[in-house]
Amino acid sequence: MASSSSSSTPLLYSCIAYNTTILTEHTASASSQASSLASLVLPKIPHSTPTKQTYTHGAHNIHYIASAPSEHPASAASAGGLSYLVICKAELGRRIPFGYLISIKDAFLKQYDPQTTDFASLPPYGAAAFNTTLKRLMHEQGATEAGQNDAIKTAQREIASVREVMEENIERVLERGERIDLLVDKTDRLGGSARDFRVRSRGLRRRMWWKNVRLMALLCAVVVFLIYLFVGFGCGLPGELCASLRCCWGEMDMG
Repeated sequence: MASSSSSSTPLLYSCIAYNTTILTEHTASASSQASSLASLVLPKIPHSTPTKQTYTHGAHNIHYIASAPSEHPASAASAGGLSYLVICKAELGRRIPFGYLISIKDAFLKQYDPQTTDFASLPPYGAAAFNTTLKRLMHEQGATEAGQNDAIKTAQREIASVREVMEENIERVLERGERIDLLVDKTDRLGGSARDFRVRSRGLRRRMWWKNVRLMALLCAVVVFLIYLFVGFGCGLPGELCASLRCCWGEMDMG
């Protein structure tokens, strides 16, 4: 069941729920009727991805952190259905409420180990033993200056952590872009080399063709010259070649 107190704190109501089943809650001001807003908000909270969101209702802000199964290993998947919610006065801003939500999330998962607790099987108010912790943290981080500073520091650490993750993701994207640029540059160089190779290949083929033509012409000249020599040796010296040929033809006629 819910617990309540009359201590003055801008954090009016807080609960931890599995989907729409409230497991633990604390109401700091019953007269504010803030607890009735939780039943309106919880059915609207998605758990497909980790979410931090704020709703505005009159003079109140409703802040929540929703877990998702992707945040937890398969053995602790039920923790992905948890929502951590706080309703507070709008003038409190966002840093203190979200710092408080991070604090109760850490404390709750420390007390109820996700590896050994099946939150889906817990009945309504099945984690009511955590009510006193909600009450203490709501008072400390909502009503005391030191607690508010702690909540702000917690939120700042969370923001810094998220910023680091974003910077790492941006660096990976930029690095991937540089690698793509290098790959494109290498591809362009390979394309240019291929074009140069084709040009050089065509030039080489033409040179080899002309070389073969010259070689064939030289070979034909050598063959003609050798035939000339054979005929010359067979019929006489080159100067007497014609007379020898006439002599040979005459003898053939007489025969």
